Amino acid sequence: MSNVPRLPNFIAGRCVEAEATAWHSSRNPSKPDDVVAEVPESGFADVGAAVQGAVAAQAGWWTRTGMARADALYAWADALKARAEELAGLIAREVGKPIGEARGEVGRGVLILRYYAGEAVREAGDVIPSQIPGALQYSQRRPVGVCGLITPWNFPVAIPLWKAAPALAFGNTVVLKPSELSGAVAALLAETAEASGLPAGVFNVVHGAGETGSALVAHPDVAAISFTGSAKVGGLVASACATRNAKFQTEMGGKNVGIVLADADLDRAANLIAGGAMRCAGQKCTATGRVVVERSVRDALLPRLKAAVEALPLGPVSDPMSAIGPLISLAARERVEAAIAGAPFERLTGGPIQDDRFREGYFVKPTVFTGVDPGSPLAQEELFGPVLAVIEADDFDHAIALANQTRYGLSASLYTQNLAKALSYADRIEVGLVRVNGDTTGVDPHAPFGGLKGSSSHSREQGPAARDFYTDVKTVQISG
Repeated sequence: MSNVPRLPNFIAGRCVEAEATAWHSSRNPSKPDDVVAEVPESGFADVGAAVQGAVAAQAGWWTRTGMARADALYAWADALKARAEELAGLIAREVGKPIGEARGEVGRGVLILRYYAGEAVREAGDVIPSQIPGALQYSQRRPVGVCGLITPWNFPVAIPLWKAAPALAFGNTVVLKPSELSGAVAALLAETAEASGLPAGVFNVVHGAGETGSALVAHPDVAAISFTGSAKVGGLVASACATRNAKFQTEMGGKNVGIVLADADLDRAANLIAGGAMRCAGQKCTATGRVVVERSVRDALLPRLKAAVEALPLGPVSDPMSAIGPLISLAARERVEAAIAGAPFERLTGGPIQDDRFREGYFVKPTVFTGVDPGSPLAQEELFGPVLAVIEADDFDHAIALANQTRYGLSASLYTQNLAKALSYADRIEVGLVRVNGDTTGVDPHAPFGGLKGSSSHSREQGPAARDFYTDVKTVQISG
């Protein structure tokens, strides 16, 4: 334990020891005795220092040209790429993501930084016709100021960057509060920011859990909060921000669905559903949690789905062939195991781990249930684990109704060869991410990301939509 690093905060370009109220042990989910880092629960003074650093840096950062901010983001992308393998290895060790996906996530982070470097030099307003002859009227976008970012552990590089990169591109400064379960990855991310030459105070990191996040949300100099996490905490964030009229966006998960119609390519559907449900042990907000299948092809789909799930390698996260790693923590494993044990439905595949290699860590065998009641907790609650519920539908209209029978609305996919039904589904499905013949996970970094209903608040992340959140609009009229 004496060799375990105690993580400092990264404030105004320097590593600063936290005035911690407590410490969290970040553990390797594959080998829980391996403590990766001790993560501080930073207090109000730590958060205040980070916000003060961001406030001090913001005016200078905004007055740089868009091209200068673009150059800084390109430099950060290069610094990230230079340490890609080290960062991917740390992601695998700290959060249990298979190394192949960890490498892909770091590559996505590089793409995000480069994309928003390009966005930094785009137009920042519109010319608007005026009713006054000879007058010039235009809109102008300005940064909101200091942005607080609260991010989860499951994408410890991609999510912080798809929030931070647009914030910085449009002239804001940032205070990041990462999950206490991925603090070491966040610390290494801060090192790449420093190595890129990003000005001091533009990007800051304060470690901690609930107390730290609450302090950041409540700080009067934080103009906007971008949060990804649970629906319960997201509601608290939204309420606190609304009280002081701060901007907020909340991404809060989903119970995503794959709909399989009678005319679908069943082999393709089974493979895509299995990967969308089980990769990374189902620990993605866009993971497939439900399958709604037309009754006429149920018996043809199930053996294909069973084979596709069982073909996904459960293995050590260091193995490039592994598709499924451990859950993030003992509490997560116990919660998922309890849901599996308590489910009163037929189990298609799954059961206790037999391989001694996986008894040490937080592994759960991928599990599929059939004949699931659409109103049951198994079909309604986000488990964040490798568990899939299969529900039967009478026909297309019934399938759409069952798919929409949830408080969430993040992602859905329809498997069909019928164009008319695909177009009807796109109009009727109550989600923000609509797929046809593709799995429910992921989205291009230049496309808007977010859901409907209880999955997201009123704004979108990524792509051009990010500009709306990270800027305010002024309308200017000049008469001669």
